[in-house]
Amino acid sequence: MTTSIEPAAKPSAGPARRGRPAKIGGTRLAVLLMLGPALIAILFFRLVPAFEAIRTSLSDPQGPFAAYDRVFADPAFQASVRQTLLFTVLVNPFQIMLALALAVLLTQRLPLVGLWRTLIFLPAALPQVVSAIIWGVLFRPDGPLNAVLNALGLPHQPFLTSKFQALPGIIILVSWVGVGYWMMFLIAGLKDIPGDTLEAAKIDGAGPLRTFFQVTLPQLKRPLLFVLVADTIANFLVFAPVETLTAGGPDRSTNLIMYDIYERAYVTGDLPAASAETFILLCIILVVVSIQFKLLPSED
Repeated sequence: MTTSIEPAAKPSAGPARRGRPAKIGGTRLAVLLMLGPALIAILFFRLVPAFEAIRTSLSDPQGPFAAYDRVFADPAFQASVRQTLLFTVLVNPFQIMLALALAVLLTQRLPLVGLWRTLIFLPAALPQVVSAIIWGVLFRPDGPLNAVLNALGLPHQPFLTSKFQALPGIIILVSWVGVGYWMMFLIAGLKDIPGDTLEAAKIDGAGPLRTFFQVTLPQLKRPLLFVLVADTIANFLVFAPVETLTAGGPDRSTNLIMYDIYERAYVTGDLPAASAETFILLCIILVVVSIQFKLLPSED
């Protein structure tokens, strides 16, 4: 009597294979649901207004590019570009170096370090108009800063009424708001540096300065360059402090390009020219940011 031995049936891969597309599809759906609101916001609050500005800038009754000709020939626009570039060149290094110094200090073992971080970050949580009002009171001729100067036997300072001091005053205000914000990114970057790397540097006999410049700073390059790019964009778009405190003066010394766009659109009513300035500002930002992105380290 013979017994037939049948080979054992192989486990079917059908259910697993049928499950994989469902899993992948579910992951894609989850990603879409998470990114969807941000993508919609970018579309309606960034891309649509940008295309609308381009369309409006080309709809001048005198011709498609008449608004651009008018803007480029205007000395006020030329001065606003110069002031904006000067403002950015001055404020960016000041903010980033101060934010980096505070980040390094507040990642040390200090008493009440969490409280100090909160207090330094707090101005970033306030609307810029509120910060402008606070500093407007401080900068008043009879304000607290001049009172301190008088107590020290120093003369009154004109601050926002001087064409030589108004722009530095705006820089101080914007930095008071921004330094704490950028500091938090750099603190996160510092905490991401492996502890054994720093420990190895100490074992090799490296002092604090050598460790910072040869170990910490190279490891912090990517967060620093991100902060540089983001801070540059933010400072090109500064408007509220200028509109609240100086209205572009005195003698147009604080007439940054965002305020010039506002004046052209809502004071003189020249919407095509204001839209042309908006597009020019967008191009300037893209050029500057593209140059900065060239500095970003490539992926290993």
